[in-house]
Order: sequence, then structure tokens, then C-alpha cells
Amino acid sequence: MIDKLEYFIALAREKHFGKAAEDCGITQPTLSAGIRQLEDTLGVMLVQRGSRFQGLTPEGQRVLEWARRIVGDARTMKEEMRAARFGLGGHIRIAAIPTALAMVSQLTTPFREKHPDVTFTIISRTSVEVLAALDNFDIDAGISYLDNEPLGKVTAVPIYRESYQLITSVGSQYSERESVTWAEVGSLPLCLLTSDMQNRRIINQHLAQAGVTVQPTLESNSMIVLFSHIRTGKWASIMPLNLSQILGFSEPIRSIPIVEPQASHSVGLIAAQREPHTPLIAALLHEARALSRVMMPLT
Repeated sequence: MIDKLEYFIALAREKHFGKAAEDCGITQPTLSAGIRQLEDTLGVMLVQRGSRFQGLTPEGQRVLEWARRIVGDARTMKEEMRAARFGLGGHIRIAAIPTALAMVSQLTTPFREKHPDVTFTIISRTSVEVLAALDNFDIDAGISYLDNEPLGKVTAVPIYRESYQLITSVGSQYSERESVTWAEVGSLPLCLLTSDMQNRRIINQHLAQAGVTVQPTLESNSMIVLFSHIRTGKWASIMPLNLSQILGFSEPIRSIPIVEPQASHSVGLIAAQREPHTPLIAALLHEARALSRVMMPLT
């Protein structure tokens, strides 16, 4: 039953029988037969069939919720027994929004010092993709915004608050100011993240509240692209304060707080809402809470 539920989850994720079978490491006939056996066992049709995958039935959508819960519990049980026998070890997959990538090491480094048998994979994803990957078991945890767009059923630990700075070159407009307003920033030619990024949607929201519609001169889904352009001294951008502090800007680049309003948004670790969590995720959440006490001492 667990194997068949995993086949079903893969099919719902990939929306293609061949790709789902490849993801599960089996043949397509084996996957199709497994899902038909699952349908026979449950007595309902789960998949709308045609010449290709056409979606899940309403019953299939409901079974998908149960499948994720059951498969998650089964994996938790296996990991807990492994930890009881061998100690905490294994692999953790984390997806982080681009603006949080630079701070992930503040979480993973102290964690691995305590648990040296744990390895990590860190990938960059939009906030929407982080939630989807968490639902589909493609990742174990995510780092994303907590207070701007709906998260659904997750366990969340706030780690820090993201506030915003104008990053501009010395000698440019506003470069000698101690602060700058959102309305003033909106008048500048900016390089920004693409609109599928929640950071960009947050920036657009604050600029709109200031009565400004931003027209960026460059957009990218890569922070490296933005940084490389900013460092030429010819481009300006809006960056989170913590990101500019970690990566460091020096002359001829200035980092200026944006006020009116002085906006901030919570960023933290999210994991599937499950009790108990796997030993690895429980330990990671514990580490995130410890980091939160350092980075958000008043919360």
C-alpha cells in the first residue's frame, strides 16, 4: 500500500505517467498497474484517464491528502527507528527563497557541528515552489516569508525580519542621504528580482502604497546577476538589509535605509505540519528556534 501511495503522489506531482514512473525508478506499466490496484482497493477512480494524464478525480484529490499524510508518517517511523539504532544522520533537502540563501549557512553550520553525520542539499526556489516541493516530498524543509502570503498547513519558525535598503553607487541621486522614501526610490531606474519572486511582489506592494509604479531596467531570478550589476556602480536596486550585510558592499556602493514606511517581513523555516516530525526535521526546527533567539532577541 505504501509503495502504491508513493506512485500516486509521484503521478499527481509529475502529471505524466512516464515521468512519474521514472521518478519512482519503475516501469510505466508497473506504475499504472499499482495505481489501478490502489483504485480497486479503495473502490473509487482516482485518475481521469485518456490518451494521457488528464488530472485527478475529486476522490483522487482527497486520497492525495491522505497519501501524503500516510507516506509522511511511514517515512517518519523509518527515520525514527534508524535514529534510535544508529544515531541522528541522513540527508536534509532545503529549498530557500533567493534573498535568504546567504543566511542558510547560519542554520546549517551549527546544526552539522552537533550532528556531523548529516548532509545537506540547498536549492533556490520561489516561495510558491517551496510550498509545492514541501507538499510533494521533494524537500524536507523550506526557508520562506511567513507573514505576507498564505502558507497553508506548515510548522513555521521565524528566524529574522527582512527590512529594505536602497543599494546605489556613490555620486548617484540620493547616495549622500541617510535615508530615502519608497516614493523617492520608485523614481530610480532599478534592477530587481522577477515578478514570480515574493520579494519583488513585496517591493511592488510598498511602492504602490507610496503611489509609485516601478519600471525596472533589468530583471533577473538570480541574485548573482543583480549583485554583479550593482557592483559596476552603474545600477541601483532594493535589497534586504541582512543580505547586503552578509555579502558586504563597499565603495563605490552605498546601502541606504528605505523609510516611510520602514517596512519589514518575517522570514523563517517551514516544514510539513506533522506530529511527530522526523528526528532530522525535529532537530532542524530546534536549531532554527535557537537561531531565532539570536537574530530576533525581542520575540
